[in-house]
Amino acid sequence: MRALTYHGKKDVRVDTHPDPGIVNPRDAIIKITATAICGSDLHLYDGVIPGLMAGDILGHEFMGEVVETGPGSTLKKGQRVVVPFTISCGSCFFCEKQQYSACDNSNPVEKREMSETLYGQPMSGLFGYSHMTGGYPGGQAEYVRVPFSDVGPIVIENDDLEDEKVLFLSDILPTGWMAAENAAIEGGDTVAVWGAGPVGLFAAQSAKVMNAERVIVIDHHPHRLELAKGLGCETLNFREVDVREALLEMTGGIGPDAVIDAVGMEAHGFAIDNMLDVAKQTVGIGADRASALKQALLACRKGGRVSIPGVYGGMTDKFPLGALMEKGLKIGTGQTHVQRFTHLLLGLIEEGKIDTTFLISHRLPLEEAPDGYYNFRNYQNEWTKVVLKPGT
Repeated sequence: MRALTYHGKKDVRVDTHPDPGIVNPRDAIIKITATAICGSDLHLYDGVIPGLMAGDILGHEFMGEVVETGPGSTLKKGQRVVVPFTISCGSCFFCEKQQYSACDNSNPVEKREMSETLYGQPMSGLFGYSHMTGGYPGGQAEYVRVPFSDVGPIVIENDDLEDEKVLFLSDILPTGWMAAENAAIEGGDTVAVWGAGPVGLFAAQSAKVMNAERVIVIDHHPHRLELAKGLGCETLNFREVDVREALLEMTGGIGPDAVIDAVGMEAHGFAIDNMLDVAKQTVGIGADRASALKQALLACRKGGRVSIPGVYGGMTDKFPLGALMEKGLKIGTGQTHVQRFTHLLLGLIEEGKIDTTFLISHRLPLEEAPDGYYNFRNYQNEWTKVVLKPGT
């Protein structure tokens, strides 16, 4: 089969790999019909996530047709499914609490040491996201093996829902929804969202569905800010205004009730600490660039809520811990518990309450995936979301 393969920093290629096969009884093999490039994939592309090796197959947003099943799978050949990026067993302590992204059984024992050393406990398994999360081949390919296929995939029975309407149930839509849920949004709230990328836009859309009175989206890409306006959001361009001062003015001197950092570890910014973090990442020290999160903590009102769906992988300097404590802020974060939200969100898509297609800017054959990565990284104003089609 053909698959998008990591060869080094900013070097990805479409190579030929052996077709996957059934390894465990609960496995299924999926023929990919649509897959996407995620903003989190760019962290891999930039070489700031540890544990990636040459030859690894990337991609964690995908869907397709079931072509083979193990005896323990509940799927059937021919079914159309969306596969969550989190690999979850369904029966461990965490899965039983619906904390699926904390699954204790999906990351093989021999792969756990790195994440256990970094974070104190091992991460769960994720598709296409380094050996720190299990080393599972990803879905930017023609076929993929799906472990625990009786737990993860959601069957799409409505033929009227084309792939692009449901593809993002694999990651960024539930990630945006959980971001808004972690912000504990109440009717009448003002919510500020840092980042008008796919997750930030879905978080903003979710906040509106959850009856936030005002949603303010912060970014510097004009087209992405226009997409946010199309959702009924107010916008701030951080290159044109002092964000904290603007938010104070917009909220009568109080600050937003909830803030969402949908940027993560490669934030832009011209503060001296962020420029130092850029230098550290460049030379491989691995300091996360957390300027968006720092700004969000300082901007949030006293007693407010902070949600962090943006990916962080290591340490950060000059963190405003005093602001977090003294202001009495509550934090919600974590990899997304995708399986908890898929049925709810599928229903909202079918009812027309959530649109998932507005941010797609480019559709490419799988063979052009390297160009997709390059452009998605370097032309973020115009390239808002890339969908790849294997076999075209």
